[in-house]
Amino acid sequence: MTNDSAPITTHVNDRILRIGIARPEKRNALTMAMYDALSAALEAAEQDQQVRVILLHGTASCFTSGNDLSDFAKHPPQGENSPVFRFLRTISQTTKPLLAMVSGPAVGIGTTLLLHCDLAYADETARFQLPFVNLGLCPEAASSYLLPRRIGPQRATEMLLLGEMVDAATALEYGLINQLFDSATLENQVLAKAARLAAQPPESVRLTKSLLKAQHIPFIADIMRKEGELFLQQLAKPEAQEAINAFLQGRKADFSPFS
Repeated sequence: MTNDSAPITTHVNDRILRIGIARPEKRNALTMAMYDALSAALEAAEQDQQVRVILLHGTASCFTSGNDLSDFAKHPPQGENSPVFRFLRTISQTTKPLLAMVSGPAVGIGTTLLLHCDLAYADETARFQLPFVNLGLCPEAASSYLLPRRIGPQRATEMLLLGEMVDAATALEYGLINQLFDSATLENQVLAKAARLAAQPPESVRLTKSLLKAQHIPFIADIMRKEGELFLQQLAKPEAQEAINAFLQGRKADFSPFS
């Protein structure tokens, strides 16, 4: 399975599937078509016996800046079968080990998707941000449940309510990522981790992953569905419209009329 057509690339080597987000001119912002491509790549990996490990990454300067708000405004999600929600369900249900390699900004879904990865690595340029409230929206990807359990409720509350950027060292301290590497060695270090996993007994790896996640499975789907419903409701409301329009117009959002 090899596909090098931008902006989502896939390549298999030594039983490792690399899925790349490659739209650097737009800071790897995700469109609905890109979500479809990501879902398709993950689904294909589940069926491909040559794939034992999945590695998700962006480019050297950016993991992903989150949703492409221009595309998002033109093609807003209409329900649970929309591309973005399909992608979130797919990544949360992936049975093979999933690694993330982060350089530069990881905004919105760029951070929440890490909560569904088994291992996440970053370099010193990585930055993590959850600006859902800033955009008049609410958390997604079951992050309202998973993030407090990963980094603690106080830290999760700060990240979600204030939407401030967290640097790589802080993300490591929080436990949001597993390890921090120098940018010059990040790729080789992560590929070595992936190769080590790919050499392990595959059924044992998948079984261990399923046991580690079993306690959360009953909650994740329900919470993701509830978050999705509220996200869609918020998206249609004036707060979110003001925030998105302000971003697209390059101005500061004005929430003073709302109560």
